[in-house]
Amino acid sequence: MSQQSFLSLRRAARFAGVCLALLGCLGSAEAGLFDDEEARKAILELRQKVQETQSRLEEETRRSNEDSAQLRRSLIELQNQLDAARSDIARLRGQNEQVARDLSEVQRLQKDATQSLDERLRKLEPARVLVDGREFLADFSEKRDYDAAMNIFRKGDFGPVQLVFVEFLNRYPKTGYRQSALFWLGNAQYATRDYKDAVASFRALVAMGGEHMRLPEALLAIANCLLELKDSKGARKTLEDLIANYPGTEAAQAAKERLVRLR
Repeated sequence: MSQQSFLSLRRAARFAGVCLALLGCLGSAEAGLFDDEEARKAILELRQKVQETQSRLEEETRRSNEDSAQLRRSLIELQNQLDAARSDIARLRGQNEQVARDLSEVQRLQKDATQSLDERLRKLEPARVLVDGREFLADFSEKRDYDAAMNIFRKGDFGPVQLVFVEFLNRYPKTGYRQSALFWLGNAQYATRDYKDAVASFRALVAMGGEHMRLPEALLAIANCLLELKDSKGARKTLEDLIANYPGTEAAQAAKERLVRLR
């Protein structure tokens, strides 16, 4: 209800009170003083005004009630709108939090994918390795297969490892591991008393030349295999070549001792 409507009701109420008081007085006067026609007319007019005033009061009251009802409906509607807005805000906040979580997950997956790709690319790129005193570039698969073969050799599985080394040498014919693989293949063959194949493996290593650190040991191993094959002449010649070409090495010292025994 507006302030103006409230003031109007107060004025109407005061007027009604005055009118009723006058009616009371006039009623008494009518009974004792006024019997003529003018008095009756005055009373009728006064009653008419009172009725009009009451009608106006009732109309204003009705309007005031309607205004109040409308105000209550507006307040209820506003409250509903506020509740809906709060629900929307809560829903949007939840969506924002979910979006943030989804974004974080996407970023994590992207990071993992990038790292995985980098690792795969690194595996495809040759890496520098150092084996038996030689440094060279090797693919990931080369290093993996060579290391696997050496693990078998260290376990003492000399029979199976021969097949592994042969397969390795066939798969990587130009590998930097070749001389080392031939050396350990020859040792595995020697361990299984396959002296002829061992000689072939060690001689293939020596034929490649270079400065491989296993060359003196390979010559000494060839001499040992030839002795097992009863080829003393070939063994003596190999020991002499070893001493001449690699003096000062441990293999050369061992060769000298064996030559003494051969004489």
